[in-house]
Amino acid sequence: MFNVVLVEPEIPPNTGNIGRLCLATRSTLHLVKPLGFSLGNRELRRAGLDYWEEVRLQLWDSFDALRRAQPARTRYFFLTTKSRCPYHEVRFQKQDFLVFGRETKGLPEDLLAANVENCITIPMHGTRSLNLATAVAIVLFEAVRQQR
Repeated sequence: MFNVVLVEPEIPPNTGNIGRLCLATRSTLHLVKPLGFSLGNRELRRAGLDYWEEVRLQLWDSFDALRRAQPARTRYFFLTTKSRCPYHEVRFQKQDFLVFGRETKGLPEDLLAANVENCITIPMHGTRSLNLATAVAIVLFEAVRQQR
């Protein structure tokens, strides 16, 4: 239904949990290298439970490689705390790409600068950021809700 992109994920349990979210929503999980762990990591598989083998997973050497492999009309939304556009104001469409950055640093500044018009945020009070799996769940399930 949707595409969830993790650019250089670092924490295996987050990626495992996000894999389950993708499976539950019939979405594809795209992982952009370098990864902070091996895909054979025990923590990754434990977080993904026995579902990990069923997750639609695509591995990419770079975000540019992912983008080049998609049709020109593909829509991308970049999640960042540096945007003022809340995710719930976007009208998501099936097959959109929801792009999330590393747990410790977020998305690269050059990627955000090149896509300012498609940067969105999760409004929050009293904290700088949320756990990556939590952030993915919030935005992904809003996108799914809009398609029901």
